[in-house]
Amino acid sequence: MSKYPVHSEFQLNGTRLKASGLKEFALKIQKTGELYEQELGEFILDWLNDKDYVLVNTSGSTGAPKSIKLLKRHMVNSAKATGKRFKLEAGSTALHCLPTRYIAGKMMFVRAVILGWKLDLVPPKSNPLDQVLKRYDFSAMTPFQLDNSIARLHLLGKLIIGGGPFSQTLKELVKDSSAKIYETYGMTETVTHIAVRRINSKKHRDIEPPFKTLNKVTVSKDDRGCLVIKAPKVATDPVITNDLVDLISYKKFLWLGRVDNVINSGGIKLYPETIEQKLAHQIDIPFIVGSEPDDALGERLILVIECDSFDASRLNFEVLGKYETPKRIYCTPQFIRTETGKVKRGSILKSLTAAEEI
Repeated sequence: MSKYPVHSEFQLNGTRLKASGLKEFALKIQKTGELYEQELGEFILDWLNDKDYVLVNTSGSTGAPKSIKLLKRHMVNSAKATGKRFKLEAGSTALHCLPTRYIAGKMMFVRAVILGWKLDLVPPKSNPLDQVLKRYDFSAMTPFQLDNSIARLHLLGKLIIGGGPFSQTLKELVKDSSAKIYETYGMTETVTHIAVRRINSKKHRDIEPPFKTLNKVTVSKDDRGCLVIKAPKVATDPVITNDLVDLISYKKFLWLGRVDNVINSGGIKLYPETIEQKLAHQIDIPFIVGSEPDDALGERLILVIECDSFDASRLNFEVLGKYETPKRIYCTPQFIRTETGKVKRGSILKSLTAAEEI
């Protein structure tokens, strides 16, 4: 049995459960539940066993999906750090609407069982609040789920968003929401988020707020300009990322983009994610900025939009820097995505054909 006790106030779907009852519940839903319930049942049994780790799958957005070991004590520490950051004590109510096969969904359960939350489980669908009739103190969603839940955000007190790019367009849509909405920064290797920033604060409407790390987490940059995370409570060794950042302090940073996405066009380094943010107000459908080979420049900047047709004449490229204007624009009817909805940039760019050029 796990050495991490089930909190005395923990409830799942309205039922107070101790470890023995939780195991019985897990075995039952593994046999009779829907797929998302079976996945939770499998993880509950993993959590309750006597191993000091669990195996967790990465999403595969930046490479091949892989399975890694996460120590249970690190997961407990992460849960406690989240509870402290968001002031979520025992008895808090939480809505679990993420797939439990990935770390974000697993951690919603761990937070609840360790901190003593009242956790309700709903299907991890695109509009998770659709059938919800009560208010919750806390939940976690992907940007796609948030986009489909805007009309019902008043049902949530605090909401964290992760698992994919949080577009400027979506941020504008939620800026007046009564829910406190936070963008998170983290990865499987750091047991979900190690930094957060409030998206709809009344104080910072005109500036982009930096990510601020959780307690006992510090950050620095390596010689590539990429973020290095020291979080001994959730990762034994420093985590060296491929995320380019503007480092404000050892606790605060702005995310610029992935170093493996940087485009070298005629000796000029261009950052696709930064250019995408500048164009987000003009394009209200999914798009990416990327590159293709060019004889003179080495790489030329391109814009790829998920659509059947698009009127490119309505785009105002004056908001972009001198070298940031796309040389070509493509339409493609369906972006390639991971199971969790993250856009697979490399696969999309490789699949483009001349026939799709606008």
